Amino acid sequence: MPVSQKISKQTLADLVLAAGSVPERAAIAAFLRDEATAFASNPFAATKAGSARHTWSGQAFEFRVMGVAAAGLPGLLEAVAALPPAEPLVQEIVRSGPHTCCVLLDSERTRVVGAVLYAKPGIPLPDFSPAAPPAPPARPARRARVPAAQLDLFA
Repeated sequence: MPVSQKISKQTLADLVLAAGSVPERAAIAAFLRDEATAFASNPFAATKAGSARHTWSGQAFEFRVMGVAAAGLPGLLEAVAALPPAEPLVQEIVRSGPHTCCVLLDSERTRVVGAVLYAKPGIPLPDFSPAAPPAPPARPARRARVPAAQLDLFA
């Protein structure tokens, strides 16, 4: 599939969900399916594995330094490191507010090589986990212990 052809968010999410090499695939696919997300401008969608490895290695360093929350980055780095540097790839970028998802696909757009979901510094990743059961009620606070007054033995 040439780079100029579009892929739907649903198809992209399905490909991510089918990618066994992406540990956080359920959360990333849920982000891609969210109605608030949209494809971002991406004038350089065509890339090579060596370029992606270089770019994302730098991003991994910056993310650590700036405290950026990210899901999928270690898996993406491992995947591009295993590819020959000249391997052609296609990168899709999807955004929603302070969150961005980058998905690296093979040149045919039939297989996900890796994916990363990240936020702006200081912003947590969106929570797409199924509704958790309500937390048990908090224990009542213990009474604060008041130190006993010192006795005056010479009174």
